[in-house]
Amino acid sequence: MRLDDADLLKPLRRQAAGIGIGECVPDASKGQRPLSPDGHLIRLLLASLGSPPLRFTLWTGESAAGNGRIVGGFRIADRSTLLKLLINPERYFGEAYSDGAIEVEGDLVKLAEAVYVCRREPLTHYRGWLIRVAGWIGRGRRNTLSRARDNIHHHYDLGNDFYSLWLDQQMSYTCAYFPAAEMTLEQAQSAKMELICRKLRLRAGESVVEAGCGWGALAIHIARRYGARVKAFNISREQVAFARLRARALGVDGCVEFIEDDYRNIGGRHDAFVSVGMLEHVGPGHYVEFSRLIDRCLTSNGRGLLHSIGQVQPRALNAWIEKHIFPGAYPPTLREMVAILEPQGFAVVDVENLRLHYALTLAHWLRRFETECGRVRAMYDESFVRTWRLYLAGSLAAFKTGELQLFQVLFSRASSNDVPWTRAYLYGR
Repeated sequence: MRLDDADLLKPLRRQAAGIGIGECVPDASKGQRPLSPDGHLIRLLLASLGSPPLRFTLWTGESAAGNGRIVGGFRIADRSTLLKLLINPERYFGEAYSDGAIEVEGDLVKLAEAVYVCRREPLTHYRGWLIRVAGWIGRGRRNTLSRARDNIHHHYDLGNDFYSLWLDQQMSYTCAYFPAAEMTLEQAQSAKMELICRKLRLRAGESVVEAGCGWGALAIHIARRYGARVKAFNISREQVAFARLRARALGVDGCVEFIEDDYRNIGGRHDAFVSVGMLEHVGPGHYVEFSRLIDRCLTSNGRGLLHSIGQVQPRALNAWIEKHIFPGAYPPTLREMVAILEPQGFAVVDVENLRLHYALTLAHWLRRFETECGRVRAMYDESFVRTWRLYLAGSLAAFKTGELQLFQVLFSRASSNDVPWTRAYLYGR
């Protein structure tokens, strides 16, 4: 759709009339000039965002500020960018920032936090209309067998050299666990894997299946530390190749089998099922078959763990992230996660929310990314650097403000009495 400035200005100016925001209202008695048409539009943009404590500055130098103590702002390069932000800020802000049409004044994480906090304020009629339109435009793509491979390739096959610049040494690309906040990222990622293994109460000789294994860190940890046999499924060719080489180097390739295939093709019966950071890529349209898969592959006394980014209320993933970072992704609510287990008669044994642990994990990733952004720029370009900076900073803000959650759900067969009497087994080591 082509955005015609003249056509859009008239109705948007009418919407802006009567909205008083911060410093944007001119006072004729003090000799202030009346607002330009574009000045009215940035007032409307601020109102649509809930009037966060931010300043928007136009290419003309005209500016407007939201309510409260201003924490920073954005400089908008042209009218086309401004109009796109008014139509769908969730999608077009990211694109404009990546292209350099928006510049940040202040700390990007704090600015994103301010926007997320204001999103929870009661909606005006105009804000409600914007959210409905943005939701329709940003509807996620279903993860069919053929599309799932394309979606995963889009993100995870960017190259191991890129991810190795800012992930930990084991290439763990999921939420770490910080028993002590001063832990290094490497220590916290190992602690996360150990926590998962303790929750599953793994024993030597058991059979474990992992749906979506990333670069193989958890599967290798299970084999090395617990002596279990692991089959790990992943459709990212680069990740599987890396995992196989690492397992061979560590001498556990006889205990771990990395299979380049879709999770829907998991076969056999196993003592434990684990999925870390993969449920987000399944999508609600495939929860029923995912539920049947878990039931099919677990023994009569089997148990499992789902570790997933989530949210408090169902809402489509940010349209820009869905398009440019994680196509087809959807973070489920806790209710939706439990609903996956109920039809097959699984009992939820334990639920833990590691939201703030993910915020700290992202702080480590962002710091490392910024340290290496020169090398990232040489590998790709400036737009790529800005895209990933915004993704990491925005995700950090989302977890800090509660926009996103991180759920670990432990479950077992409902009839199983092989359940620990207390939680001491989780933290007693």
